[in-house]
Amino acid sequence: MKVFKDNKKNYFYLLYRLVSPIFNPLKFYSGITGYSWFLRDMIKFKKMDSSAKLLTKNLFPILNEKTPQTFFDVHYFYQQLWAFEHIYKRKPKSHVDVGSTYSMSGYISKITKSIFVDIRPIRTSLENLEVINGDILKLPFKKKSIKSLSCLHVVEHVGLGRYGDAINPEGAKNACEELVRVLAKNGHLYFSTPIGKNRICFNAHRVHAPEMILKYFSGLKLLEFSVVDDDGKYHENVNYKKYNKINYGCGFFLFTKQK
Repeated sequence: MKVFKDNKKNYFYLLYRLVSPIFNPLKFYSGITGYSWFLRDMIKFKKMDSSAKLLTKNLFPILNEKTPQTFFDVHYFYQQLWAFEHIYKRKPKSHVDVGSTYSMSGYISKITKSIFVDIRPIRTSLENLEVINGDILKLPFKKKSIKSLSCLHVVEHVGLGRYGDAINPEGAKNACEELVRVLAKNGHLYFSTPIGKNRICFNAHRVHAPEMILKYFSGLKLLEFSVVDDDGKYHENVNYKKYNKINYGCGFFLFTKQK
């Protein structure tokens, strides 16, 4: 969740978050202004092709995508590239992903056996992809059984009820403990989560300081830390201590289990 230096902007942003699930003022504004150019474009198209039938049941106005740049989620973009590169280089016999994006598990299935675990499983039929209905707080795997494991932008949601999971104030901590339980000796865990000042943005997500994440994974060794900062810039293999006071970045943690 973005935090502004100006408190007035923070209060306006709070108001927006409260009303947008029922009425989105920004989408309403873009819709009203968008119809002006939509109608202009439709008339122009009709003049260029008089035989085209536009005013039918197939009419489908898209009014908020005429932007100078394509929007993309920098956290998800970089975290998937980061994890995929490491997995590709190590070429494990199989890889388990817990609750990240289904698209990444699909890509991984093209280089190795891929298992995707989620409380809201997808329906798919890829030859090298297995989808399992499972809870991150009770993973369907034996202790120390997974050599290659990922969990990207997931644990910050656990216990807040957003995705139909049970309310649990210790959800993030418990989820990390479960990931540690199933990770095999000398195995690798690719983990990401929003980082910054410790806080709960109920019911969207939590934000954790990097030290808190290291505390949750105290039984593992940190091999690498990379980050997307508040400005959306990606920094690879840096010192996590420099990013304790950012507002809403994304930390990428590569862990291994030695004990």
